[in-house]
Amino acid sequence: MTSTTTVSSEQRTASIAELGKAFHRVFAGLRRLRGRDTHLVCSEVSHAQLELLVELYERGPLPAGELAAAAQLTPATVTQMLDHLAAGGHVERTRSDSDRRVVLSRLTVLGRRRVQDKRALWQARWEQALSGVAVEDLRIAAEVLDRLSAVFENASPTGGYGREHPQ
Repeated sequence: MTSTTTVSSEQRTASIAELGKAFHRVFAGLRRLRGRDTHLVCSEVSHAQLELLVELYERGPLPAGELAAAAQLTPATVTQMLDHLAAGGHVERTRSDSDRRVVLSRLTVLGRRRVQDKRALWQARWEQALSGVAVEDLRIAAEVLDRLSAVFENASPTGGYGREHPQ
């Protein structure tokens, strides 16, 4: 992933198109992963549910509304997911000590272990997939992904640029 100053406009356009295709392949793989979630047995945790567990793991007990905002899901969807996770013993719900109207979800020991196990599994997969890739190339890849994330965050619903054009 080295940079060169003698790249033609056509080469740059072709490279950006190839990056776009690779980006599309990654998201297609994520969609397939989420699609396989519909075939899980009730004790298994879906990718979307795991995202909720990770949020609780990293931030501690949260109300459903905050989890919904973090996961970019509706509160109703998150409530259903929390029902499933509670039934499976991954989360528990308790009323807030400071405001009894608020119900907080927190990880159980099983939920915490599930996050740790899944993280270890995915870390091993990433390590294997990226073995041999130089640290500097990984840093550059992370920067490219951050820039692409900004493109989507700043895009308007009509497909144009929203808040600002990325540099």
